[in-house]
Amino acid sequence: MVQLKLKSKHIIVDDEDRIIMGEGRMAILDNIEKAGSINQAAKMMKMSYKAVWSKIKSTEKHLKIKIVNPDRKKGTCLSREGKEFLEKYRQLKKECRERDDEIFSKIFKQ
Repeated sequence: MVQLKLKSKHIIVDDEDRIIMGEGRMAILDNIEKAGSINQAAKMMKMSYKAVWSKIKSTEKHLKIKIVNPDRKKGTCLSREGKEFLEKYRQLKKECRERDDEIFSKIFKQ
């Protein structure tokens, strides 16, 4: 018998189903941290600077916090609030996956 597994996506949305945080935005923030640049993060993801910046601004608007600190001289980094939000999202994903696996195993007797 083929071994089955569950693959879940965990996306935080607002009351109108607009994405606030998901895998893509997590990747954007991770790449900003690695590259120290929104522009470089966009290139790494094969996205336009405008698209990446738009997603950042949208998330900031809905959360009412600054998630990145752009600085032309020092480069861009995540704000303290941005780091905290990203860590909370990672924790949410981890705990949801663990629970998803428990439910899946129970239902499919894996």
